[in-house]
Amino acid sequence: MKKACLIITILFALIIILSIAISLIGNRVPLYDKVALIRVEGTIISSQEIIEELKEYRKDHSVKAVVLRINSPGGAVAPSQEIYEEVKKLVEKKPVVVSMGALAASGGYYISAPATKIFANPGTITGSIGVIMEVPNLKGLLDKVGIKTEVIKSGKHKDLASVFRGIGKEERKILQGVLDDVHEQFIRAVAEGRKIPYEEVKRYADGRIFTGRQAKEIGLIDEIGNIEDAIKEAARLGGIKGEPHVVTKKRQPSILEYLSGKVKEQYQGLISRTISVKYLLYY
Repeated sequence: MKKACLIITILFALIIILSIAISLIGNRVPLYDKVALIRVEGTIISSQEIIEELKEYRKDHSVKAVVLRINSPGGAVAPSQEIYEEVKKLVEKKPVVVSMGALAASGGYYISAPATKIFANPGTITGSIGVIMEVPNLKGLLDKVGIKTEVIKSGKHKDLASVFRGIGKEERKILQGVLDDVHEQFIRAVAEGRKIPYEEVKRYADGRIFTGRQAKEIGLIDEIGNIEDAIKEAARLGGIKGEPHVVTKKRQPSILEYLSGKVKEQYQGLISRTISVKYLLYY
C-alpha cells in the first residue's frame, strides 16, 4: 500500500514538473502561430504599458500578426507619438491590423495611422485630426473672493498659460505657434502612415469627426468590419491557415476597478489641464 502511494506521489510530481516545463518552453519556443490582441482603452495618458506589449510581440516569433483594438477619444500628445513610433517599428516586422471600436478619434486615430490595415465599424467615430489646449481662467472667481497670487519668475513667459489670469496677445501668439507645429506633426504622421498626400490629409485635418463609413470614403481607413474581421485579416496577412489562436495580456477589470480607473483618469485629466502646460496639448 505504501509503495503504491509512493508511486502515485512520484507520478503526480512528474506531471506537475512536466506541466511547468511545457509552460516555460511555450513562452520561448513557438508551439503554434498566434495573433496577439492589444487593447487601447480610454484617454491616452501613458504609453509605457502599450509600448511594452508592442515590443514583446515584435520579438515573439510565434506571434505572426498583431491586432490593435482601439476605443479611445485621444490623449496627450507625447504618449500618442511614442505609441505611433512603436507601431511603425512593429509593422516593419509583422502585420498590424487596427480594429476601431466605438471611438478612435484624435490620438486614437494617430496611433492607428501607421498600421498595415485599419478596420472600423460603420458607426465608429474617428478622425478629429487636430490639437487642443484648454486653459481655465480663474481670475474672475479669485477676484470675487479676494484672492491674489504673487508671481516670482526668472523669465518673461515662465508663467505662460497661468490659470490665475487671462492670456495676453503675445502669449496667445506663442501658444498658437506651438499648437500649429504639433498639428502639422499630426498631419504629416497621418500622411506618412496612410500613404496619402499631405495636402489631401490637410483638407480634413480641421478637427472634424467622421463615421467609419465616411472615413473609408476618404481613405482614412481601409475596411468596414468588426474585431473578428480584423483578427481574420491579421491571421491571413501573417500567413496563418485556419482559425487563429488569439493571445492577449489584457483582462476585463471588475466594476470597482473600472469605476476607480475612471475617477483616476478624470482626476489626471483635470490636473494636467489645470496645472502644467506640458500636459495641456491633447490630440
